[in-house]
Amino acid sequence: MCYNNNMRPIFTIRVQTDEFTKAASTAFDYAFEGVSTFEGWEKPTIPSDFGIGLIVGPSGSGKSLLLKQFGEEVLPEWDPSKAIVSQFKTPEDALERLMAVGLNSIPSWCRPHHVLSNGEQFRANLARRLDSDTIIDEFTSVVDRNVAKAVSCSLRRYVDRKGLKRIVVASCHHDILEWLRPDWYFDTTDGILHDGRLLRRPPIEIRIYPSKRSAWGMFAKHHYLNDSLNKACRAYLATADFGEGETIVGFVSSLPQPSGHFKNGYREHRTVVLPDFQGLGLGPKISDMVAQIHLDEGKRYFSKTAHPRFGGYRESSPLWKRTSHYKKAQKGNEVGRLGFGDTRTCFAHEYIGKDWLTDLETVV
Repeated sequence: MCYNNNMRPIFTIRVQTDEFTKAASTAFDYAFEGVSTFEGWEKPTIPSDFGIGLIVGPSGSGKSLLLKQFGEEVLPEWDPSKAIVSQFKTPEDALERLMAVGLNSIPSWCRPHHVLSNGEQFRANLARRLDSDTIIDEFTSVVDRNVAKAVSCSLRRYVDRKGLKRIVVASCHHDILEWLRPDWYFDTTDGILHDGRLLRRPPIEIRIYPSKRSAWGMFAKHHYLNDSLNKACRAYLATADFGEGETIVGFVSSLPQPSGHFKNGYREHRTVVLPDFQGLGLGPKISDMVAQIHLDEGKRYFSKTAHPRFGGYRESSPLWKRTSHYKKAQKGNEVGRLGFGDTRTCFAHEYIGKDWLTDLETVV
C-alpha cells in the first residue's frame, strides 16, 4: 500500500474495460484504462473497550471503506409471510428490542417488514441487530432527522443497559452526535479521532396545551387499541422544542371516573406519541404532565395500560402507586385492533404527584 503526502493510504482497484467504460470516459476526456485510485483511511487506534463507535463524514469521504476494517455488515432477512414481531428469538426478546429502538406501535409489530414505512423498517432492522460486535453502515441516512435523533438516543440507552460492546456505525450526518453520544467518533472531514464521552444530549422542552378533540385525527391510527375517542374527554396537545422551535409530538386525553368512594376522579383515556418521536421517553413525560394538571385542580388521576413500557415506567416512578386493580384480569370496555378480546391484564396506577415526592424526600 502507498500513501499520499498527507500520509493517507492510496487504494487501487481494477475493473474490466468495455464499450460502456470507453463511452463514458471518452465523452468527458477522462483517461481510463481500467485502474482507479482513491484515498482512504487507516483504522485509527481506538479504545480496547467501548460500547458505540461512530465514523462520520460526507458522502464519498471513505466512511464505508474504513468501516469494513472493523468487520462486515450483516443485514437481517425478513420472511414476508410473517409479522416482524414473529421473527425474533422469543416473544420477550421481540418486545424488548422493538421498544428499545422506539418502534412502539403494536399494529406495526403485527405487519410484515415490507409494508412498513422507511422509518419503521429502519427501526425494525436495527432491533434485529442489537448485539455486540455489530457493524452498521448508512446509519440514519434514510430516515427523517427527528427519527434519526430518537433512534440514536434509544440505541445509546439500550447499549448501556445491556452492556453491549464494540458496535460501530457509519453516518453522513453530524446532527446525531449529541443524541448517540458515541464513546469515540472518527470524523472523515478532519481525519481526527474524537472522544465522544463528554457529549451531552440537548435538552428537550415540552409543553402541554388544552386542545380541541378534533386534533385526535392526526394521532388516531397510531393508538394500539382503536381509533375511537370518547366525546366527553378532555384533550391536550404536547409539543417539544429540540432547539429549532416547537413541533407537535403527542396527544393525551382524560375522562371523568365516577365513583361512590371519592369525588373528582379522572382516568387517562388516550396517550399517543407520533412515531417519529418515539424512543425519546416523551410518552411517560407528557402523561405525567397531564396527570399533574389534574392533581393541581384538586382531582385524583388514574390510569390503566397494557403497554409494557408505560407500565414498567410507572412501576419505578415515585409519582405513581399501584391500585387494587393492578395486574388483575378484567373485562375491558374496548376491543383492541389485534383482536385480544374483552379480557386484558393491565397495569393500574394512581398518580400521586410532586407534592408526595417532596414529602417522601423530606422523610428519607
